[in-house]
Amino acid sequence: MLAAEATHAASGAFPLLTAMIVVPMVGAVAILFTQRSRPEFAKLLALLFSVTTGAMALWMLKEFDRSADGFQFVSEHPWIEDWGIGWHLGVDGISLFLVVLTAVLFPLAIVGIDPHHDEKPYLAWLLMLEAGVIGSFLSLDLFLFFLFFEIVLVPMYFLIGGWGYEKREYAATKFYLFTFLGSAFMLVSLIATAMLARQDLGYLTFDLVAIAEGSNFAASTGRWLFFGFAIAFAVKVPIFPLHTWLPDAHTQAPTAGSVVLAGVMLKLGTYGFLRFGLYLFPEASVWSRPLWLTLAVIGIIYGAIVATMQTDLKRLVAYSSIAHLGFIVLGTFAFTSQAISGSVLQMVNHGVSTGALFLLVGMIYERRKTRQISELNGLQKVAPIFAAGFMVVMLSSIGVPGLNGFIGEYLILLGSFQTARWWTVVATAGVILAALYLLWAYQRVFHGEPDEDNKTFPELRFKEGLVLIPFLVAIVFVGVYPKPLLDRIEPSVDRLLVHVADNTDIDIDPDYTSQRGEFEVEHGDEADHGEEAEHGDEAEHGDDAGDEEGEG
Repeated sequence: MLAAEATHAASGAFPLLTAMIVVPMVGAVAILFTQRSRPEFAKLLALLFSVTTGAMALWMLKEFDRSADGFQFVSEHPWIEDWGIGWHLGVDGISLFLVVLTAVLFPLAIVGIDPHHDEKPYLAWLLMLEAGVIGSFLSLDLFLFFLFFEIVLVPMYFLIGGWGYEKREYAATKFYLFTFLGSAFMLVSLIATAMLARQDLGYLTFDLVAIAEGSNFAASTGRWLFFGFAIAFAVKVPIFPLHTWLPDAHTQAPTAGSVVLAGVMLKLGTYGFLRFGLYLFPEASVWSRPLWLTLAVIGIIYGAIVATMQTDLKRLVAYSSIAHLGFIVLGTFAFTSQAISGSVLQMVNHGVSTGALFLLVGMIYERRKTRQISELNGLQKVAPIFAAGFMVVMLSSIGVPGLNGFIGEYLILLGSFQTARWWTVVATAGVILAALYLLWAYQRVFHGEPDEDNKTFPELRFKEGLVLIPFLVAIVFVGVYPKPLLDRIEPSVDRLLVHVADNTDIDIDPDYTSQRGEFEVEHGDEADHGEEAEHGDEAEHGDDAGDEEGEG
């Protein structure tokens, strides 16, 4: 692949995106050839290949043109020409920070978390998982995306089943069945999408950009195709009521598995809605908007209430993910630049904050061999530095101003209020509930006087501190100064919204600097427009529909 890409690339440019996928794959294979009697060689190789991938991602971030709204560092050449399948990779503002987060998170998970047995296959599966996740975020070919989307299932299945806890086989099987069955719907839809798009394009291709820009599906056809993709993404997010696999997978997964699952794997679903839902099927996305907004709000409230009832600290954090991801879905289907930019930013913020929470919960389990909240108390007395780190991460997850979680949720709520007012009002209760269950859990675990079992709880070790510092730096930096991220995210979001506006009845405010979108109310003939656009707020109809502006 690298040789073909180098030959194809203009002026001999280095195939950066291809290398970011191939390097961890090569690392996984190289680890298999190390001696089992020398596990330190396997870890050294895993760090070498994962750090190399991370370095390439950081260089990509440095060279990324923040003013451009299209795909950059594009790698494109034929792969299976007879079927119209190509090796097409690209990155824009929507996928940029998800790729960087993935490439940075894996080295931290490898160096900071040691498996209890069989380190060699464990590290090989982690590197294979990294390649699959990065490939999913970079793919601009439908078949290629499906290939990477499915690749990630296998390493995670074996990581949960091989290195998890008591009910690991049950959790691994449940995870695999849910996600695999959801992907079956997507496979049917993507094949049908390529076949039907051939009628408009004149040739068979699975290229995402070509199909999205050149095809014109009938309304009913596009809606069926959209739901095939949406089912797979809804399971991966997961959206209520397809969420039941997530708490079991998180609870039984090894710490590294939980960190990666919360940090980046769940984002394949929310990212998929943006990249392959709104972009490929804008009319169907707008038409089905009330459904996704309703399910998002239910997930926010349900996840928060159930999290409050949990007695297992890790399971509490797992249910909190359902609530936080509900906010991301809410912002995605608000169809304003502000809300979608907030959703993209919140994908990264959730990966940092919740990934750090799972890392800290794993440290607690390694010390006390329990995650039961009732068996943990007074830890702040014996480990104040550990408690301080946990508190910062917890407050970022709650959304306290000055930390990263606040910025994403604030943009989502502010942008969603313009077009999905009553859904947003209900969702705001989730912010209050998040403070309830996280602060209450912190109080029970860290406050009070430690009993005999908790008096010997070890303080944060130097190595653990080094792993935790990047999370804390990201939490504070984004919370105080999110502009560098938003400057790179917004142009691609605005471009996506223009594409949606050109193909639906949604109306976008031309002043992008205000990040305000407007959901235009159309009362046309159903034969021409399908069902009426969902009303986000009451609009005043004057002589010019372009002058309509929602309240708030």
